[in-house]
Amino acid sequence: MDSERDLISDLPQSIIEAILVKVPIRDAVMTSALSTKWRYKWSSITELVFDDRCVTTCYDKSVVESNLIHFITRCLFLHNGPIHKFALSSSYLPNTPDIDQWLLFLSRKDVKELSIELGEGEWFKAPSYFFSCKKLTHLELVRCELDPPLNFKGFMCLKHLNLQQVVIPPCDIENLISSCPLLENLELSYFDSLELTIRAPKLRYLNLEGEFKEICLENTPNLVGISVAMYMTDDIAEHFEQSSGCNFDKFLGNVPLIEHLTGHIYFTKYLSIGNDEGSNPMIYNHLKVLELYQVSFEDMKEIYVVLRLILSSPNLEQLLISGSTITASTDIHDLEIWEKGLPADCTFHKLKVVKISDFSAVLHEMAFIKFLLLNSPVLESMTIAPSFCIMDGKLKMLIELLSYRRTSPLATIKFVQEQA
Repeated sequence: MDSERDLISDLPQSIIEAILVKVPIRDAVMTSALSTKWRYKWSSITELVFDDRCVTTCYDKSVVESNLIHFITRCLFLHNGPIHKFALSSSYLPNTPDIDQWLLFLSRKDVKELSIELGEGEWFKAPSYFFSCKKLTHLELVRCELDPPLNFKGFMCLKHLNLQQVVIPPCDIENLISSCPLLENLELSYFDSLELTIRAPKLRYLNLEGEFKEICLENTPNLVGISVAMYMTDDIAEHFEQSSGCNFDKFLGNVPLIEHLTGHIYFTKYLSIGNDEGSNPMIYNHLKVLELYQVSFEDMKEIYVVLRLILSSPNLEQLLISGSTITASTDIHDLEIWEKGLPADCTFHKLKVVKISDFSAVLHEMAFIKFLLLNSPVLESMTIAPSFCIMDGKLKMLIELLSYRRTSPLATIKFVQEQA
């Protein structure tokens, strides 16, 4: 008798739903063909994830679009119960009015996680009832237009916000962020010429990528991880030249708990503006990993930014830094900073790992390495990867680097060649 029992069908509905959530939505729906008992078991799963695998592909794109729209619409029409997660990612689906109807349906289902990404070049404008999804905790939008209504009070439960290529008025993006009191993770990508002030007291992780004229972290006391990549245009370069105040203080003056800071292209350039006017003596006691990429060691202002960061981070354990591939024709010979311009005690008591890439062997780069070796008593390894623009003198450079005094008895210098 036991061998004839349908053990899977007799499982509690909660366990069956937990199983069906783990398989592609198309396969979950197809279980309705197993038997009458299974006909609607899929219809109460709380996570709906749609992508191009939901329908059979063919050469006629319009047929694929039509089939995908029909499949999603029918799934939502037959669904019974709450929907905690709705995700849509498709390279076939155009900006269709059906999306508005789906969002209207979801706004009535207390959806908690919402992710929408249409095909390349396809943009959609979020309807007003999108802002009625009051239970949202996780929101990801790609290539979307947002125009919050005047009566929008924010997403009170939202913890994760990821916006990529989103068109939204500058004042509205700031209001959106500040009106999410529980926000912990914020990602903004491919924004153009944006001046941004972030007020998010619960924020822990921040990832910014785009053309930013100015970034001010005004109320972010709980940030532990930051990653920034800034793109340069003529308009932004002109703004940099005319800007006033200390960008270093605006960006890093209110992040006392920062643990991991990553600055990509133009980040140190941005922080260097007004740095000589800075007066914030903040110490970053929690900063353990610092990554700075495309630093110009021929720009004294950028060098001062690097020094200010590492000298203000007494518990720094890992330093990853790369030089700029755009170098000047001559070296800067003002090396007095390394002898007389630094505090008497510059010891890095926790620094164990240093990785330097795109190394061009300009005088300040060499002096910087010498400075680190001399003031890092527990350093274990320093890895140096030269820039491809260095054609001659590699052996001479290596010999000079190996001759530098090392305070740490365990410190090793590894000279590696990066892969093209």
